[in-house]
Amino acid sequence: MSPKPGELRIIGGEWRSRKLPIADVPGLRPSTDRVRETLFNWLQTDIAGSRCLDLFAGSGALGFEAASRGAREVVLVESDARAQSILASNIDLLKAQQVQLVRADAMNWLQQAHGSFDVVFVDPPYASQLLAPACALLEQHQHLSPQAKIYLEYPSQHALPQLPVNWQIIRGKKAGQVGYYLALREVRG
Repeated sequence: MSPKPGELRIIGGEWRSRKLPIADVPGLRPSTDRVRETLFNWLQTDIAGSRCLDLFAGSGALGFEAASRGAREVVLVESDARAQSILASNIDLLKAQQVQLVRADAMNWLQQAHGSFDVVFVDPPYASQLLAPACALLEQHQHLSPQAKIYLEYPSQHALPQLPVNWQIIRGKKAGQVGYYLALREVRG
């Protein structure tokens, strides 16, 4: 059963089938159930025990799904105050102690934060043109563990922009207006 407008459904793991409210923010579009199901099938051996970053969190759909499936730590970065409020209440509702909300602009946060992540979700607002710069900052500021997996969501009518040279697209699909991809960071020595 599909969630109603204004809510999302967690697909798998500890909170499977839980429905969470999402903020009514222009342009906020949670990844669909179908896209998330495919993505987490791709990541099934990578999530448990991992440190995850949901960079432009919005609804938190990707970060909450990762936490539900056993991620050790999930960091949600969101700049919109309405979305932040709903994310905070959803963290409380789920008693999700492994989920941390960072109230910040994602691009500024990337330039100041420390630590690396095993799995990163990069799904910026479609009209923003922030995908390539965000990916460059992830690499430049060493936010990725060796062999990190990076999820990228981009309008399907456009080709992916230039990514860091040591990233390889290992999976990709399109669903309607959404192109979604999984990149592997390769450490070259």
